[in-house]
Amino acid sequence: MKIFIILLIIINSYAYNIKKNMLNLYENRKFKEVCNIGFNNFNSNVNDEEYISLYAFACLNVDYIDRLPIAITALRASKESRSNASYFSIIYMQKKLLYHALLDNYNLKSLNLPTTDHVLSKVFDLYVKLDNNKQQYYLLKDDKDNRVSYKLYTIKDKYLDKIVIEELYDSTTIAQHIYW
Repeated sequence: MKIFIILLIIINSYAYNIKKNMLNLYENRKFKEVCNIGFNNFNSNVNDEEYISLYAFACLNVDYIDRLPIAITALRASKESRSNASYFSIIYMQKKLLYHALLDNYNLKSLNLPTTDHVLSKVFDLYVKLDNNKQQYYLLKDDKDNRVSYKLYTIKDKYLDKIVIEELYDSTTIAQHIYW
């Protein structure tokens, strides 16, 4: 029995140190590291919703959108966690729908979805407003800042098609997001 208690203390201490390390890395904007640590230790922290939210927000910051579904399903115990799960769900769904629209010429005009402040949501909302004419790329002007625009297009690599969103400020690319 003593060995079991000692093991339990060690495991809890280890989990606490992982979360503390992740928080420190997150505060230092090392989102990719946080996302990877969170992913690698997810199963042993599946009941810690603070851990899961930290992991999911880090993944969102580095465009690892496809890692969100495991967080979405695990975030359910508190009001804040359910709110986070809803936020992640919206972005994930918009990515999937935008991918479907760009690759399969699926018309999104009939959809009326919630939105977020994430770049993928902004581009999704702007794309939905367009005519359903297939183009090589789409140049979308931001509704709130006329100096900001987004270039949306697809690329093909060896294995699969990807969506590319370039964030432009005064026609200069300031960020590029690639999703599959």
